[in-house]
Amino acid sequence: MDKSVILDTLTDVFRKVLDDPAITLTPETTAEDVENWDSLNHVFIVVEVEQRFGIKFQAAEMEELKNVGELVDLIERRLAKS
Repeated sequence: MDKSVILDTLTDVFRKVLDDPAITLTPETTAEDVENWDSLNHVFIVVEVEQRFGIKFQAAEMEELKNVGELVDLIERRLAKS
């Protein structure tokens, strides 16, 4: 799965979880850029991402992510291992 497909899937996840069909993610997008992306919704986003991609994250690696692009890279690495 290439990065553009992962980013498109993440965009769908964010739109669903945050109930905002106007969300458009880029690799540079951070939580500060997305309305309602707070700590509680972050948990819901992570759970939905894990379900969509069939992967599991460790809390420590999620805390290190600085933007959506780093999340895409992490997902890509996880998918390559499975």
